[in-house]
Amino acid sequence: MIRFWLIALVLLAATGSARAADRLNVVASFSILGDFVRNVGGDRVNVTTLVGPDSDAHVYVPTPADAKKVADAKLVFVNGLGFEGWLPRLVKSAGGKASVVTATTGIAPLKLGSEADPHAWQSVANAKIYVANIREALAAVAPADAEAFKSKAGAYLTELDALEREVREAIAKIPASHRKVISTHNAFGYFAAAYGVEFVAPLGVSTESEASARDIAGIITQVRAAKIPAVFLENITDPRLMGRISAETGARVGGTLYSDSLTAEKGDSPTYIAMVRHNIKALTSALSP
Repeated sequence: MIRFWLIALVLLAATGSARAADRLNVVASFSILGDFVRNVGGDRVNVTTLVGPDSDAHVYVPTPADAKKVADAKLVFVNGLGFEGWLPRLVKSAGGKASVVTATTGIAPLKLGSEADPHAWQSVANAKIYVANIREALAAVAPADAEAFKSKAGAYLTELDALEREVREAIAKIPASHRKVISTHNAFGYFAAAYGVEFVAPLGVSTESEASARDIAGIITQVRAAKIPAVFLENITDPRLMGRISAETGARVGGTLYSDSLTAEKGDSPTYIAMVRHNIKALTSALSP
């Protein structure tokens, strides 16, 4: 009997190893996109994320190890819209053999001046477009698993539909006159457009820029004039700027919003759905009368 179980365990381990070897190796440029890919790919895909939790893709500097990850991948999923300015050089240095999939294909970008706003995932409706693009890309390179990808994507899209309803119901409880927020950089334009919350930011669409003294003074004047009730920190930026604006205007610090990055597994926002729910809870808590 013992011998039988030993043989069974060996066979099970061998089967697991074979399945792991058969998985599709893909790379995602940053943590939120990596979460989307994992939800669609499931156990048929090995997902490596270049810019990890609580890290800023705007200012990321790739390493030689990243080039190896890209070289070993079948697909490289990117956000596009100018979000990963460092990525084309990385793909080239890795040999340029991996297929690059732009997950925002089909999304009409918002504009801030001459720049496209890359933070399209902040609208749940857009997140569903990311998922559809990921599903199609995975199915194209692994047609034998196409039905599995379709099934996983369908289940996840159902969760996103429920999340969209949660967001709209929560925002509806905040009086329109209170739907005004200061955040560190312009990462919430798609959220604002979709759900009717006004965001004002001292920085532009990228954290690479720095707010000038004139910019900050203008923000402080605007907060006072518009009676904006709360300022929010972001997990990827220096909190001192928001602290100064809060101190000079009396607007309270409403907590942390997650914009460009998830947290580690034990953090507040280890997944996209957890991130959106955290942000909504923070906003409704700070903005409700």
